[in-house]
Amino acid sequence: MEKINLSIITEFIKLDSLLKLANVVSSGGEAKMLIQDGGVLVNGEPCTMRGKKLRSGDIVTLPSVEIILK
Repeated sequence: MEKINLSIITEFIKLDSLLKLANVVSSGGEAKMLIQDGGVLVNGEPCTMRGKKLRSGDIVTLPSVEIILK
């Protein structure tokens, strides 16, 4: 599994924006479908809210990649 460490300079980033920033998806529509289909875990729990606010320390897991927010 590929691990990506991402630093954010704002208080939070929304889940769909994070997936685009990490180049896991190519569009907002693709992010929406992936999230709605239950293919994304946030801190080990399934998350279907694309506007979920993520902060430093959160871990987003997909089948092939893990994104760690710093």
